[in-house]
Amino acid sequence: MRRRAHGQIRRSQVITTYGPGALIDLPRDSGIMGGLDHWPKVSDLEEIIEPRLARKLWMLTDVASPKLYAPPAATDNPQETPKGITVWRFPEWYVVREAPSGDKRTRARRLVHRKKLDEKRRYEGREVIPTRFVRACPRGHVDDLDWYGFVHLDGKKCKRQLWLEERGTSGDLGDLTVRCECGAPPRGMQEAGALGMIPLGHCEGRRPWLGPYSKEECGLPSRLLIRTASNAYFPQVYSVLSLPDRGSGLQQIVEELWDDLQIVTGIEILAALKTKPRVHEKLSPFEDQEVLDAIEQRKSGRTEERPVKEVELEAILAAPEGYGDDVPTKEDFHARRLPPKAWRKTGRFKGVESVIQLHRLREVLALVGFSRLEAVVPGIDGEFDSDVERASLAQEPEWFPAVENRGEGIFVQLDAGKVKEWLKRPAVKERIDDLSAGLKRWNEDRGKKSDKAKRKDPGGPYVLLHTLSHLLIESMSMRCGYPASSIRERIYADMNGERFGILLYTGSPDSEGTLGGLVQEARNIELHLAHALRSGALCSNDPICAQHDPGRSLENRFLQGAACHGCALIAETSCEMRNDFLDRALVVPVLGNRGAAFFEAAE
Repeated sequence: MRRRAHGQIRRSQVITTYGPGALIDLPRDSGIMGGLDHWPKVSDLEEIIEPRLARKLWMLTDVASPKLYAPPAATDNPQETPKGITVWRFPEWYVVREAPSGDKRTRARRLVHRKKLDEKRRYEGREVIPTRFVRACPRGHVDDLDWYGFVHLDGKKCKRQLWLEERGTSGDLGDLTVRCECGAPPRGMQEAGALGMIPLGHCEGRRPWLGPYSKEECGLPSRLLIRTASNAYFPQVYSVLSLPDRGSGLQQIVEELWDDLQIVTGIEILAALKTKPRVHEKLSPFEDQEVLDAIEQRKSGRTEERPVKEVELEAILAAPEGYGDDVPTKEDFHARRLPPKAWRKTGRFKGVESVIQLHRLREVLALVGFSRLEAVVPGIDGEFDSDVERASLAQEPEWFPAVENRGEGIFVQLDAGKVKEWLKRPAVKERIDDLSAGLKRWNEDRGKKSDKAKRKDPGGPYVLLHTLSHLLIESMSMRCGYPASSIRERIYADMNGERFGILLYTGSPDSEGTLGGLVQEARNIELHLAHALRSGALCSNDPICAQHDPGRSLENRFLQGAACHGCALIAETSCEMRNDFLDRALVVPVLGNRGAAFFEAAE
């Protein structure tokens, strides 16, 4: 029976927080978001065009020619048929709201299965609430606990009443006990969280978001999961900016001039062909080596797809100098390199080479899968590894949900020569080695033995840029009119060591984009850098924070150096690495480590 919806969620939340397979709480029940097979027909959805992202998804998932569609939009028209997403009830075990007992120190509630509830979803006239305990595996599979198997270690086929007993009011696992009326020894819920003994058995590959009976082979040890916990759902979102692809444009020009260029075997022949006005006009924006590489690619038939961030970085750095007086109204990308006299006022920050204003940009995000218990994030080049395990969004995916945001941003480019000089300093090498030791401990602590399972070392320049980005976000949010949680980052650390930069941007699903408050702060970049360095030099948790050694961490903070919630950590919606790989000591002198900083001490 169709019922009125209790509420709505934004389209962007369907891509991030409440995508297929996410566990959600409803006012009187709980559920799991349905897969794409249980969404409205694609003919009723809005298609999003982004060829570069579609090609990336094809290479990542082997789905041929995938399309992108936005989640169904809400309607206020009572005459229009609602278009929503199916939500399956999950879990199927409930606890009964019992009458208060005389003993206030202990509370016992019956555990019952959904099949024992009456037509009013009650048990013996009493209300029930979904249990907060389920079992899951990192591949995304999720299932109810085998409560009878958990209590009866002897394998006894008992189906008598189960009780969940709780001592105190903390809700801690150590205060919870499960017992059966048959007299079997009760078991504490803390035993369910013991990973080494596999107390919940092996995963059966249940995929309830694809339907009540969907399952696949798995066999990994099942782990206890609190269904409302933050590790219950980690979406894998692929993000690209709709920027001009310089390489793709050159390939198209080479295709147009192929009748002339097919005889090219070296620079001499290319130079001779450039005497033709038509060839010279088309190829003049490109270097000879770029043209030769494109011709070789055309001859060999290779269709090499470059990393996401490499294409974006080239497009941003190719921006002409200007003040942004010619901002178009309908283009997806418009960038201008701000003249030095417009932002370089003190000459203090010599490590900053240029500042680029992105007056208009378009970001497209697509959900490709998800995991549980452990998050999977893209590498520093913006790419997901092709062999990463992820839960499927449909039985046989043919398309992916996506959203688009339009907005503005600021790109800050560091001087590559200064970065190379900085990397040669002994104190910097020592600090980077400490961070690498922490990453090694992190991989060992999680049992990552194979190279493909290990998390990759991003390198010292990435940690420098990433930490500086967080400090700048906090500074800019005080002046630009946007909260820090709505400003996002993209870190560009060229693996060849030639180009380094930070893109801070904000976006809105509105077709007109944002209002320009962030992009105008490019003129005040020195002010923000000064504030960022002052705030990064001293943390409220110093000296403990500043002297944190990731390789010898007692708090298991192996992926952070001098960084904590008091200084460099920000909202995870803004950070592309979930607040990992941060260290203030590489940016500005801190207590106990004053020799590894890229910038001088804050004034």
